[in-house]
Formats: sequence, C-alpha cells, structure tokens
Amino acid sequence: MAERETWATRLGFILAAVGSAVGLGNIWQFPFKTATTGGSAFVFVYLVAALVIGLPAILGEFVVGRRANINAIEAFDRLKHPAWTVVGALGLLTGLWILSYYSVVGGWVIRYIAGSATGAYFAAPADYFARVSMGWEAIAFHAAFMALTASIVAFGIEDGIEKATKLMVPSIVVILVGLAAYAFTLDGAAAAYSYYLSPDFDYIAANLESIVPFAVGQAFFSLSLGMGAMITYASYLGEVDSLPADGSLIVVLNTFVGLLAGLVVIPLLFVQFDGIPDTAAGGGPGALFVSVASALADLGAAGQALGVVFFGVVLIAALSSAISLLEVVTSYLVDNYGASRPTVAFGFAGGLFAVGSLSAWNTAWLGWFDDLAYSVLLPLSVLLGVVFVGWVYGPEAVDELKKGTGGGETFATAWLWSIRTFVLLGVFVTLYLGVSSIFPAPDIPLPAI
Repeated sequence: MAERETWATRLGFILAAVGSAVGLGNIWQFPFKTATTGGSAFVFVYLVAALVIGLPAILGEFVVGRRANINAIEAFDRLKHPAWTVVGALGLLTGLWILSYYSVVGGWVIRYIAGSATGAYFAAPADYFARVSMGWEAIAFHAAFMALTASIVAFGIEDGIEKATKLMVPSIVVILVGLAAYAFTLDGAAAAYSYYLSPDFDYIAANLESIVPFAVGQAFFSLSLGMGAMITYASYLGEVDSLPADGSLIVVLNTFVGLLAGLVVIPLLFVQFDGIPDTAAGGGPGALFVSVASALADLGAAGQALGVVFFGVVLIAALSSAISLLEVVTSYLVDNYGASRPTVAFGFAGGLFAVGSLSAWNTAWLGWFDDLAYSVLLPLSVLLGVVFVGWVYGPEAVDELKKGTGGGETFATAWLWSIRTFVLLGVFVTLYLGVSSIFPAPDIPLPAI
C-alpha cells in the first residue's frame, strides 16, 4: 500500500479545516438563521455555542483523528474500541447526506454568477429563483458543482485540497471584507448593525428554547462537526502540531467569516427594504438568493458587478466545504482498500448526484433533507463522539491533546471535564429540542377523571 499522505505545511491544514468550516453554512445559512431567529439574540447564542461547545468538540475530533492516523471509519478500531466505529460511520453518512443537497445549492450559486453578469434576475428575482432552483436546469448545475468538487478531491491532499484551500480561504476573507466595507458606506446601515449586533437579553431568556437548537446546530454545521471531516483532516497531522492552538484559530476564523457574511447581507437587506423583507423572514432555502437578488436589482450595473463578486465568494466557500465532505469517504476507501483516489471521488460524486437530484427536482425535498441534518443527524453524531472522547477514551485523549506545543496538563484536564459535563449536556439538550421540533409529541387529551 502506498505511503499515506500528509499536509505539506501547518498552514495548509489550518486553511483546509477553515475551508471545511467556512462554507454555505456561514454564507447561505448564517445570515438568514439570524434574520429568522431573533437577530442579535441568535448571534449571541451562536457565539457562546461555538466557544463553549464547538471548540471542545472540535478538539475531540482532532484528538481521535491524529491519534488514529487513519480515516474516520477505521479510527475507532485502531484506537482499540471497534464498537465505537458507529461514530465514524454515522459521521460519514451525515456528511454524504448533507453533500447530496449541498451540491444542489452550489449549483444555484453557479447559476446566479451567470445571472448576475447578465442581470437576468433583476426584473423578477422571486420568479427567477423559482425557475432555476428546480427541474432539469437545477439538476444540470448540481452536476457541474459535484464535478468540480470531485476534481479537486481526485488530486489528493497536497496537490488537490491543500493547494485549493490556500487560494480559496484567503480569497473568501478578502472579498467579504471588501463587501462589508461597501455595506458600511450605505445610508441606513446603522439600523442593520443594531439589529445584528445588539442582543436583547430579555428576548433571549424568553425565547431560549426556540433559539438554542438553531444556534447550536449552526455551530455544528459551520464547524463541520459530526461529519467525519475534522477527524479525517486531523489524521494527516504530525505529533508536533498543537491541537489547542490550531483548533482555537479555526474556530475564531470560522466565526469571523460568519459574522462578516452577516455584515454584508443584513445591512444590504435593511438598506433596500427598511428591515428584513418577507422573502428573508420566511426562511427557506431560497431566502439568500431571492433577498440578495432583490437588493442588487435596485443598483443597476453596480448590482451586476456586486452580484458576480458576492456569488463568486459564495461559490468558493461552498467548494471548500464540499471537498472536505467528499474526502471523508474517499480517504476511507483509499486507506483500507488501496482504491484509486480519482475513481472513488468521481464514483461517489456520481452516486451523490443521483441522490441529490431529488432535492434539485423539488426544493421541498431539499428543505426536508436540511431539517433532518440540522435537527437530528448532526447533534446525534456529535453527541456520540463527545461520549466516546469524554467517558471512554478520556486519559488517552488527554495524552494526545498535550502533544505539540500548546496542550499543558491543566488545560487538557479542564478540556476533558468540559467534554464530560456541560458540552455533553449542551449537545444532548440540542438533540432533544431538535428531535422534538421534527417529531412533536402527539396532542392527545388526557382521560377525564
């Protein structure tokens, strides 16, 4: 069997992990989860969740990946806990589930880059989205996005993923900073900043039950937790790398990009519509496209140029996450069966294209796929991983975290107990609320006494 690949540089790993995290979850979902779940209240709870739950959980996945030095499926067997292979298997299936419909949205993004260049959606943004988001055209662009993703993964770690993300991630940040600076110059942006950045703690306290599952689910989604991606990426690391330092940097950069996306989209909507428009407040998979397109339509030629740039950065972000999800299953088959990387990448891309075509044919299916991933699959996968790291593999996990230059005994012990207690509780509550939202208890009256 060929020698296993590794990251050429520490920067390559960090940017690849950030690229996995910084995707459509940040730019497609984050601004509109904010708009539909209390504005700054959602942002505040999300930030707490990313720091208190997301950071310890991502370090847990890093520990498993680097310690095992193999893909997410075989990692638990190599750590001598084969019964827990279910964690890696669930993560792989969750990632593939998400990628199947994620690619459909990536296809929409490609379509909107072309539509921005010609101004095709300016006359009737809602009608344009309805026309291009479903049916044969949506399936064709879904195929194009999946082919792009497979092409990058087929080139491998150093020549494919690492080189691509070294270009993609800095480009995302630079372009979003420029767009946020443009949004800052717009008249009326102050009201948007107030809505977005000034949390109402009374509102949070009164609506915590409805905010928590979306905010914590957003943290899982945007950090690529529970999908096997971070275990797989960490498996290519060396022992001298500091997991706490790298994990903290990844969480900070990912959160920064999510906030940047909000600083672009929320002011743009407020200025054009004097608040959050119905197309955004109603949520749904088309909210980003219809609302931003409506705002850009009022800007004429400037809107065409801004649209190309905006949807261009969304495409880069989408690809950087998609390649990490496809890499999980590709790594497994290459590691264990010596399979050809291009064959596996394009073969699974073809299968996912077929599954995702259901979502491309009708957005109702896409919404159902997304709800199940957010509310059940992701929190369940993260919960099982947290239980394993905290209560099954605890001492060995501490030893692994201390390797490198950033994991002292005190920090590692505190991290382990955070995993065992409030992180575990937080993920469990999130799963409970998510399952309750999808499968509510029947309203059956009690018998009269």
